[in-house]
Amino acid sequence: MSKKIKLGLVGYGYWGPNLLRNFIQLAGVEVVMVCDLNEAQLARVKKRYPALNITTDYQVLLASEINAVVIATPLVSHFKLAQAALLANKHVLVEKPFVKTSKQAERLTRLAKQKKLVLMVDHTFEYTAAVNKIKQLIKKGELGQIYTIDMIRVNLGLFQQDHNVIWDLAYHDVSILLYILGKMPKSVIALGQDFIQPGIEDSAYVIFRFPDKILASLHLSWLDPYKIRKATFVGSKKMLVYDDLEPTEKIKILDKGVLVKSKQLPQMPYYESFAEFSYLYRRGDVYIPRLEQKEPLSLVAEHFITTIKQDKKPRSGGEEGLRVTKILESVERSLKNSGREVEI
Repeated sequence: MSKKIKLGLVGYGYWGPNLLRNFIQLAGVEVVMVCDLNEAQLARVKKRYPALNITTDYQVLLASEINAVVIATPLVSHFKLAQAALLANKHVLVEKPFVKTSKQAERLTRLAKQKKLVLMVDHTFEYTAAVNKIKQLIKKGELGQIYTIDMIRVNLGLFQQDHNVIWDLAYHDVSILLYILGKMPKSVIALGQDFIQPGIEDSAYVIFRFPDKILASLHLSWLDPYKIRKATFVGSKKMLVYDDLEPTEKIKILDKGVLVKSKQLPQMPYYESFAEFSYLYRRGDVYIPRLEQKEPLSLVAEHFITTIKQDKKPRSGGEEGLRVTKILESVERSLKNSGREVEI
């Protein structure tokens, strides 16, 4: 497909303006229409982009000349809107979280396959230079055997009314873990609490057991004084700290570790205590790799259009969204059962 992709956006609330800006700036794309139930939001669109058509009727958007729909609405509406778009023969990009249940994810994935349409989920971090660098380093064995991954994603707000902190914040970290490790977790333990809104957990702790004895933990909260986006990867050879809020030094690779007395180290130095004698702590250099500085969302938009034009399978397609959804359902079951370990 060499012609311009004509695109419509539904939802101009929190994330919609960012998506719209990136698609408007993208070559080979013509944004035709924006749909939102809130007329005040549409007035904002018209003020900033006078040439764009606006509507409060989703069917009007689907009946237009567009080839693709970008969905940036509350989670509760994702399935219905995506299904209608696919039935209208439109390619679809859905912001995270994908949908509320794995059954919905399966139905959309199956429908897109039947219609031979692109169904893509906005797993933003899979397109960042930092996450791809981490994936490359682990695949090459630079960190050695991965022992633990500790992830923190906390901030003050934004409180959601139709889903809890798991579906809001853990979605990113689960998609990152699946992308980097290339494997599903075996089980999960989750604890959380609803401090502000009854029945909607705003703080949670999650532990995943992955194959090869890898443990991954998530700390998630809408009730933290600081915004933190950090992950620490501990390997048998090296350690890595990923801080997404760092403007330039997002990744630090630390030549630190513990050397256990073995055949490789027969001549360890003398120490006073047995504990000191059994282990040698390595504290080496810190390496900061150079990363390409580009807005991740622009890469998401570019990838979506490329997959449509080249008839390719997207990196974060319906199948990937389905896997994340299944995992989050397991997290939810553990959460609702006071932290009981749940197999995935």
